Amino acid sequence: MCQEIRLNKYLSDVGVCSRREADRLIEAGRVSIDGKIALMGQKILSTQNIQIDGKNIKREEEKVLLAFNKPKGIVCTTSKKDKDNIVDYLNYGKRIYPIGRLDKDSEGLILLTNQGELVDKILRGSNYHEKEYIVTVNKKITPEFIRAMGQGVPILDVVTRPCQIEAIGNRTFRIILTQGLNRQIRRMCEYFDYRVVELQRVRVMNIRLGRLKLGTYRRIVGTELEELMKLL
Repeated sequence: MCQEIRLNKYLSDVGVCSRREADRLIEAGRVSIDGKIALMGQKILSTQNIQIDGKNIKREEEKVLLAFNKPKGIVCTTSKKDKDNIVDYLNYGKRIYPIGRLDKDSEGLILLTNQGELVDKILRGSNYHEKEYIVTVNKKITPEFIRAMGQGVPILDVVTRPCQIEAIGNRTFRIILTQGLNRQIRRMCEYFDYRVVELQRVRVMNIRLGRLKLGTYRRIVGTELEELMKLL
C-alpha cells in the first residue's frame, strides 16, 4: 500500500533536486500532479503522475556522487536562468545537483549527487560535518586575528561556532568549519577588517580535493564512499 509523501521530499528522493530547490520549482508553478499545478506542502502518492515543465518525472536508478573542483565564476545552482550554472558546466548526462553551495567567487571542492537523502545528511548542521578551506587575505595575518577567528565571530545575528584555524603563510590560513552560513568565511574576515582574496575548499568530511584539476570531476566510489557512509 502506497504512503503519502511530501512533494518536495519525493522530488529529492528520486534525484531531481534538493528539497529547497523543489520548493522553488513548486512555488514557481512549474510542478504538476495529475495535470494540476502543485501546491506548497502538498503530499502525493508515488503512483501519481508528477511533471516538471510538462515532463514526466521518473526515479533515477543509478546512484551518482561526484567530487568537482569548481572554478571561480561557476554558480552552484540548477537554474537554467543562470548561464554559469554548475549543472550545464559539467554536462554530466544524468540528472545531478550540488550538495550545498560554494559561492561564485570561490573555487574548490563541491559534491554533486542525485541522492536526496544523502544531501540532507551531509548538510544537516547538527551533524557538525567538517569542511576545510585554504584562505588568502589582503594583509598580514596576526596571532590575535587567528585566535579571535577560532573563538567565534558575530555575523548574521549569530556567533559562529568555534573552529580550527592556523596560519600557513603571512596572508594565508587554513580553517575547518562545522557549519555553513552564507559567505561565512568572507563575513568573518570582514568583521576584523580583512578582505578575502582567494578562497579554496579542499575537503568535505573525508572527501579531499587532492590533485583533481580545476574544472574537472571524479566519481566517489570504493573505500572513499564506504568511509563517507560510515561517517553519515
